[in-house]
Amino acid sequence: MDLLTHENEKNIPNDYNLPDNSISFHFGSYPGYTPGGGPPGKEVVLYRYDPGHSGKVAANFLGNYRGFVQTDGYSGYNFLDRNPGIVHVGCWAHVRRKFFDVVKVSGKGKVKGKGAMGKAGEALRTIRALYAIEKDARSRELCPEDVYRERQEKAKPILDEFEIWVKETSLKVPPKTLLGKALFYTLAQWPRLVRYLEDGIINIDNNWIENAVRPFAVGRKNWLFSDQPVGAAASATMYSIIETAKNNNLEPYHYLCYLFDRLPYAHTTEEFRKLLPQNLTP
Repeated sequence: MDLLTHENEKNIPNDYNLPDNSISFHFGSYPGYTPGGGPPGKEVVLYRYDPGHSGKVAANFLGNYRGFVQTDGYSGYNFLDRNPGIVHVGCWAHVRRKFFDVVKVSGKGKVKGKGAMGKAGEALRTIRALYAIEKDARSRELCPEDVYRERQEKAKPILDEFEIWVKETSLKVPPKTLLGKALFYTLAQWPRLVRYLEDGIINIDNNWIENAVRPFAVGRKNWLFSDQPVGAAASATMYSIIETAKNNNLEPYHYLCYLFDRLPYAHTTEEFRKLLPQNLTP
């Protein structure tokens, strides 16, 4: 099992005694195998709305969950490292983004990193090599056990060298520069960043989670039913159903028609479970 989180900012009007211009968050969790959650072929996408952004929100969301949790470097997730039942995994996409920013500001080379110059360019080329290993494993449709072996054989030596490079380079770069911040972030996250080596079911990053929360970002200023916390919670429920349907190769409109047609006749917990999208055959 794994569970990955991502937060999405959302402005909520002040009808519930919230501070002016308060920022609220939707958390998306995906327990199970990548790229969704649940057992293979029954992936689940689960969103939850919460008016806060502290570590307590994530802690309450996770409850008694045990397994992998993949996050960015937000300090509110630090409590995960102290939980003996959690394996806290970092995200290489966030590290890569830090070095992208350095290249953008410096204007040296291509932003994509292929021809980028300087120390940031070196870092990007190393990270690209790590992603190339992942791409090759996906193209060959390797099982988790084989992915684990590929990473140990190919990615681990690259990471070992990169760790040394980051440590040495960080001593020569002012810490308050963009490059210095990128290096410090990488070092601070390092124990989490290398944990994807430990199991083939873990992703190198949580980019697909950010993609899953994108619909919220696209429409959050347009949907009137989400202009209050109650509406935001309702939209989180609807998105969980729709995104889970999509993850299980169900066309959302047809699935909702099927659901609303049969929902009045469901009375027991088991009958309701049978209607969940991950429990249906396309």
